[in-house]
Amino acid sequence: MAANRRPIALTAAVATAAALGATVFALPALADEGAAAGGRAAAAPKLELTDGTLEWGVKESFRKYLASSFSGGKITLKDGATQAAGNGAFTFTDGKGTYDTATHGTDTAFRGGVNFYAHGGVLDITLSDVKLATTGTGGAITVDVTTPKGTEDDVEFASLDLSAVKPGKGEGGAMVFKDIPATLTKAGSEAFDGQYKEGDALDPATLSVKAVAEPSEKPSEKPSEEPGTEPSGEPSAKPSTEPSAGPSTKPTPPTSPSTPSTTGPTGTEAGEIHDGTLDWGVKKSFRSYVTGPIANGKVETTAGATASGDGYRFPDATGHFDAAKQTLNAEFHGKVRFLGHEEKGAYTLDLSLSGMEVQVNGTKGRLIADVSTKDRKTKKVSTYTGLAVADLKLPKGQPAAKNGVVNLSAVPAALTADGTKAFGGMYPAGEQLDALTVAVALDKDAELPASAGGSGLAGGTGSAGGSATAGGGSVGGGGSVGGGSVGGAGSLAATGSDIPVGALFAASGVVVAAGAGVVIAARRRRTV
Repeated sequence: MAANRRPIALTAAVATAAALGATVFALPALADEGAAAGGRAAAAPKLELTDGTLEWGVKESFRKYLASSFSGGKITLKDGATQAAGNGAFTFTDGKGTYDTATHGTDTAFRGGVNFYAHGGVLDITLSDVKLATTGTGGAITVDVTTPKGTEDDVEFASLDLSAVKPGKGEGGAMVFKDIPATLTKAGSEAFDGQYKEGDALDPATLSVKAVAEPSEKPSEKPSEEPGTEPSGEPSAKPSTEPSAGPSTKPTPPTSPSTPSTTGPTGTEAGEIHDGTLDWGVKKSFRSYVTGPIANGKVETTAGATASGDGYRFPDATGHFDAAKQTLNAEFHGKVRFLGHEEKGAYTLDLSLSGMEVQVNGTKGRLIADVSTKDRKTKKVSTYTGLAVADLKLPKGQPAAKNGVVNLSAVPAALTADGTKAFGGMYPAGEQLDALTVAVALDKDAELPASAGGSGLAGGTGSAGGSATAGGGSVGGGGSVGGGSVGGAGSLAATGSDIPVGALFAASGVVVAAGAGVVIAARRRRTV
């Protein structure tokens, strides 16, 4: 383990008044203030810190991804580190370090490490020799990173922001800095092989430290400043996780559509749908994960679906629209298939979506699909006909027709509880999916909008009736490996959200292995 530690240190500092027989922690207004007054800071002592703890989960969506059946992963704790129940955050203990009374910065090293393992060793990362240092209103978490390629010492893995963090009082006189916001550094991104990008949000860190009763060096003169007032102990950090709950109520089924002869409140006709398209990318971070260096997979479009812009186009809509009742039922042709993690000639990630249907009733709606998915561990293929994958939310006054076309643009979509089955439970219900765009023609001569985008997704072009394969990419987006973060803005699970994935790796546990079950669909259509 590297012996030298960076002199990075904490503006939310730890101050002591040992000369008065008490240990006091204070938060200076600015780090430089302690260095003022005739250069006295040069002679100021460094105080010894002990009994420190660091509570930090790295990234929640990443942990969820590793716990999923799809990844086949596990988390192993080392050298005294512990983990909270329910796949919670890690605690690194026995922290020892120093507090600089001149700069009001801390530098603390902790015992414990954690190993992340998945996909039969394709993902194998150990973080150890964890240190947290602070200075000014910032700071960093530094770790040794071990992968199958070797060990790199003192990697500045996470940047910290203490600008809005107020110190609190813990047990035994400890000073606690709760929920310090943390973001991934460039070096941290490289440690994850680029699956998370620089600047992605990590779990917040909570630091607890104590000063020993006596300073390690005795000051040659009285402190230039009196210790500040004792902090209130109320943390000000914002919650680290976004709400994951999505719409909980299902749209109310409409009454049976009447004969197309009415004129709705918007002055548009109700009637049969003669043509139309659905543009949808499923989830950006998931697409990138599939074609990235972990899954090393591809995306295929068949049965008329094509890669289009940042997603896929499903054509040849049929169905019915009623402006007066504000209802739309449209079914589309085409199939998209996600393949990744090839093992012995077969893909353990294999998810197909076909038989797409959009059902709208006023401001609510659903996206329906036929789904085929494979369990990573058992290799069992499950098929779901007419599965409600996403809840849709539309602005008031839609749908409405103009020039014989109903156009619903960028409609927000959230994963349903049933929809989680398609992704092997990697994303929670309520996880944000890509928005979708629908255009349907009520007149045989109506002109539909052009394809959404240019050359297609990640290098694939696609053709009606044929197939297209998406090229390479890295996990991106605002999703979870989970939102998960693959989820979150380019997370490994998003799993954002941003793998869950919020999750880190926005993963699925999915679909038909070669030659196994394609969803055939004599299915019962349900209206909203």
